[in-house]
Amino acid sequence: MILGKQAEFDPIRWLDKALIHICARFGDYQKDSPSSFSLSSRLSIFPQFMFHLRRSQFVQVFNNSPDETAYFRVILNRENVANSAVMIQPSLISYSFHSVPEPAFLDVAAIAADRILLLDSYFTIVIFHGATIAQWRKAGYHNQPEHQAFAQLLQAPHDDADEIIKERFPVPRLVICDQHGSQARFLLAKLNPSATYNSDSRPPGGDVLFTDDACSISDSRFLQKLTTPSIC
Repeated sequence: MILGKQAEFDPIRWLDKALIHICARFGDYQKDSPSSFSLSSRLSIFPQFMFHLRRSQFVQVFNNSPDETAYFRVILNRENVANSAVMIQPSLISYSFHSVPEPAFLDVAAIAADRILLLDSYFTIVIFHGATIAQWRKAGYHNQPEHQAFAQLLQAPHDDADEIIKERFPVPRLVICDQHGSQARFLLAKLNPSATYNSDSRPPGGDVLFTDDACSISDSRFLQKLTTPSIC
C-alpha cells in the first residue's frame, strides 16, 4: 500500500491567505476599483505588520539553525505583547541636528548621511551612523570643544541603547556600524526595500538595498488587487 504524501505546510502562503481573508472581511472598497480599498484606522497598519512578520526570523528560517529558530520562537511565546511586537516589527529612532530624536519609518529611505539611526529588534540593537556623521567622528570633531553639539548627538543613541539593554533579558547584541560598512547589514536586513539596485533613482546621501524582495508598497497594491475581486 502506498501512503499518500502529506502536503508540506507553507507558513508564508498561510499568512498570505489569512491576510487576504481579513482584508476581504473588514476592508471598504468601491466595486471594480482596487485603489479605493481601505481599512479602518484600527487595522490600517496590520498589512505592514504582516509584511515584517513574513520577513522575520520566525518565518524565514533560512540561514538559521533549527536550535536558533526554536530559541527565537520560544522567546516570542514567552514575552509580552509590546516586546513581541518589537521582535516582529522593530522600532527605529532617528537622531539629527535638525530635530529631537523621533521615530522613523522602518524603510531604507530613513537612511541619510547626516543622521544616526537606532534600531531595536529585541535580539539586536543597532546604532547606525550616516556617511557624513561617520566621517566627522573618525576625524575626531566630537573631541573638540567647539563641537560639543556633535558630541552630544553621538552620545544620545548610546544612552538610549544602554537604557534598553539594562531592562531586557536576554541581553541583546549591540552593533555599532557606519553607512556602507559590513556591519550595516544588521540594519539593512530589517528595512523595507523601497529603493533597490533596480530603482530608477538613488536618494541623495541615502542608500539602496541589493535585494529582489518586494517592498511593502508593492505588496499593498498587490493585496488590493487580490482582495477587491474576492469581495465583489
